[in-house]
Amino acid sequence: MALKYLHTMVRVKDLEKSMAFYELLGLKETRRYESEQGRFTLVFLAPPGQEEAPIELTYNWDGDDELPSDSRHFGHLAYGVDDIYATCQHLQDNGVTINRPPRDGRMAFVRSPDNVSVELLQNGEALAPAEPWSSMESTGHW
Repeated sequence: MALKYLHTMVRVKDLEKSMAFYELLGLKETRRYESEQGRFTLVFLAPPGQEEAPIELTYNWDGDDELPSDSRHFGHLAYGVDDIYATCQHLQDNGVTINRPPRDGRMAFVRSPDNVSVELLQNGEALAPAEPWSSMESTGHW
């Protein structure tokens, strides 16, 4: 039996706000489907050159009261980055809270506007510890 990864679906409350967050991470919209009859929009985003590994943002036009307040049961999305410090600085400069700073030069966690946990991992070897990250405390849940 052959198995092929298709996507990970994440429900969102505010499509534009959520798309802006994932675009800050570097994901790009690869396709979109809107259903007038079903009253929902699906937006697929993926890292450039990795269109085979998308996330699907599902937005229900009439709201979605079933979104849990803490999406931790979902686990997390994970992305490799070339420079964890520069990535975290870029996100922080754009208003994203770094919940688990990359104190070790290797791993950080942030949350999407819909409370989805996103792990960022340094590609290759960990970077040397650097301030302000090495002394920064964790914030909230990650």
